[in-house]
Amino acid sequence: MATSLTLSKEELRDLTGYEQPSKQLAELHRRGFHRAYIGRHGLVLERAHYEAVCQGATEKAKPKVRPIIRTPAHA
Repeated sequence: MATSLTLSKEELRDLTGYEQPSKQLAELHRRGFHRAYIGRHGLVLERAHYEAVCQGATEKAKPKVRPIIRTPAHA
């Protein structure tokens, strides 16, 4: 049997202990699954992200780019 790209509704329920997508999402985010989101047809958690987080992989935070604001020289 082929494995789907996303976790099933049953897998998400078993993983979080919740039926309601908003509660599932909050629980997943609390556990470090920050790429989970609520889509058109319910909660989405990519299997690759799930497996990576479970194996201890973390995404490196991108540095925040701050704009440089300069005042005009002729002002």
